[in-house]
Amino acid sequence: MNKKIQITAGYYAAFIALGLAVSALGPTLLGLAEQTGVQIGAISILFAARSAGFLIGALLAGQLYDRLPGHRLMALAVIMMAVMMAAVPFVPMLWLLTAIMFLLGLFEPGVDVGGNTLIVWLHRDKVGPYMNGLHFFFGVGAFLSPLIVAWAMAMSEGVQWAFWLLALLIFLPALPIMRLPSPTMPAITEHETGKQTNWMLVGLIAVFFFLYAGAEVSYGGWIATYVTRQQLAGAEAAAVLTSVFWGALTAGRLLSIPLATRYRNRTIIFADLTSCLVSVAIILLWPQSLTAVWLGTIGLGLSMASVFPTTLSLAERHLHVSGKTTSYFFVGASLGGMTIPWFIGQRFEAVGPLATMTIIFICLVAATAVFGLLMRQITVTLTKVAGEATKGV
Repeated sequence: MNKKIQITAGYYAAFIALGLAVSALGPTLLGLAEQTGVQIGAISILFAARSAGFLIGALLAGQLYDRLPGHRLMALAVIMMAVMMAAVPFVPMLWLLTAIMFLLGLFEPGVDVGGNTLIVWLHRDKVGPYMNGLHFFFGVGAFLSPLIVAWAMAMSEGVQWAFWLLALLIFLPALPIMRLPSPTMPAITEHETGKQTNWMLVGLIAVFFFLYAGAEVSYGGWIATYVTRQQLAGAEAAAVLTSVFWGALTAGRLLSIPLATRYRNRTIIFADLTSCLVSVAIILLWPQSLTAVWLGTIGLGLSMASVFPTTLSLAERHLHVSGKTTSYFFVGASLGGMTIPWFIGQRFEAVGPLATMTIIFICLVAATAVFGLLMRQITVTLTKVAGEATKGV
């Protein structure tokens, strides 16, 4: 087998593990609240703690991947994720569970930042389809995780076995990854001088990821609790609905692989954002309809599928991607994943479940506006580079 294909397969396996970890919290939220003896408003601190750990981990990972062998770092991150997941059922106190979630978040960027950086270094300007494939396999893990949780809860009437089984599956890719040679950061060539770091673009992409990732994490994390508290479904059916969201996102990422080779990045992202807004609007317009929730969930999953990987591919076309710049993108995403789901938790108790969809819709509207600013900045940058090239001639 071609060495690049082996390495890419290793990244894909690691992203399945990442998806298993990331989407486990939503469908186990009520069980963890019962385990620690707290209300929903209090248990939502787990989202903030995990994202705070992710924020710090993203900054550290970006620096480390620029300096150390990437595959050893990724394998260590996978192992520690498995350890943290296995520890969750042993923790009866909220403050200690919060610490565990913080540590889980701290190690997740070792896979997330690392995989998104290393796959660019490995495939360079041909990274588009491989990047969509990488995020497709994240979706596979995120789709399977709630199904595993629902099955374990049905078999054992608790969340303990769900976390232990997920921990075992997360651990599996670690050793194969460690044995593969790590790619290195490519140097800037003469024809790539226009791709020097543009901090305005980096900042806009980070803000865009803040809003987009906040919406994605919020929906995946709160949809089960939302339909339960709206009395639209029971706990097990709600967990299945979470899986449907991640399953639709996974299917969308599979469909986006050929699309990435045929359409411009900006066209794909704009179409995705428009469809996201329509999907959430369906749920807002018919809040008491389970059918509307199902349609909105499937539509949102399909629409969100290629936003993140396509934006990263867009960044690769206009920036010199290093571990450091990638880490800033994930800092923005982690801040969104930290603050927006937590804020929903506070409004959930005070206003009611419908606050969940309202806040997610506002985030998507703002993300669309920021994307427009990003496209304008790219146009300005390209015009400036072209003008300087003309002067040089």
